[in-house]
Amino acid sequence: MGQGEILTTVVGSYPAPSWFLAFPNRFHLRDAIMVTLKVQELAGIDVVSDGELIRFDPSHPETQGMIDYFIRPLDGVRTQFTREDIIAFRQEARLHYRNQPAGVVVSKIGVGTLNLPADFEFSRSLTTKPLKFTVTSPYMLSQVLLDRFYGDKQKLAWDIAEIFRQQVAEIDAEVIQVDEAHLTGHPEDWSWAAQVINHVLGAAKKGKAVHLCFGNYGGQTVQKGFWRNLVPFFNALNADHVVLEFARRGYEELEVFCDVKSELKLGIGVVDIKDNEVESPDEIANRIEVAVKVLGQERVRWVHPDCGLWMLHRTIADRKLVSLVKGRDLFLKGGS
Repeated sequence: MGQGEILTTVVGSYPAPSWFLAFPNRFHLRDAIMVTLKVQELAGIDVVSDGELIRFDPSHPETQGMIDYFIRPLDGVRTQFTREDIIAFRQEARLHYRNQPAGVVVSKIGVGTLNLPADFEFSRSLTTKPLKFTVTSPYMLSQVLLDRFYGDKQKLAWDIAEIFRQQVAEIDAEVIQVDEAHLTGHPEDWSWAAQVINHVLGAAKKGKAVHLCFGNYGGQTVQKGFWRNLVPFFNALNADHVVLEFARRGYEELEVFCDVKSELKLGIGVVDIKDNEVESPDEIANRIEVAVKVLGQERVRWVHPDCGLWMLHRTIADRKLVSLVKGRDLFLKGGS
């Protein structure tokens, strides 16, 4: 990445094509991923994603596979719940947006049938563009599980992190991105959350990223908090860059990142994925200019949507990606 260069990327998810939802099979999955990748290529996105369709289950569409894809294959996790399980999970009162756990931990976590390298290779063969691969944070996953074995969320998260680390080591992605959408509302956990995330990223062969947002559960924000509360977390990360939500929240907190270590480059959200209005290239360029004026162009190295695009209609998502690239280009040409 050259001096002063600002690259475009996506956070990960893309709207599942209706024909894939109607007939979800392996052949249609391949076609759907090809369409998703081609949309990004035509828009000019620098680092693309498979739309996270490889992990999408039409039976569990709420989080685009962000939770179930990683939890259900693991040994030691039961995914059939008793009434007592659901009551116990609700009594923990950590996730008001979930009525039941993603799973119940009944024995030591094992790899089971999880095979992240195979899923990456499935998509890798469908594009020649630099490709990112996303993994949900072990910290976040530990929060959506009802633990009836470890008695310690940190120990649970560490075992998940070790499984992910071993599989990430076999993935030759341009960027490995760990997604974290729980810590933003619980910054008191920053220290051990950073440790388990760093454990996963330590196995990445190339770029290392962490995405944080305040939730996109059914298109809704589910966490309340401020970036300033996570400065110690950012400074503890062993990552190349972070991928952050700003377009929806506004840019008033940009100055907070002046206190974050300079070697951690910043990805700035300049596309609002909770609004159907498509930003113009001028709007995108202006948002980039605001961030660069506060932080300097040497810190702002990525621009992208706030979060995944999966809740939007495909035609809107496609147009937002085109505007993202045109707006970045406009800024770099000095036309904002």
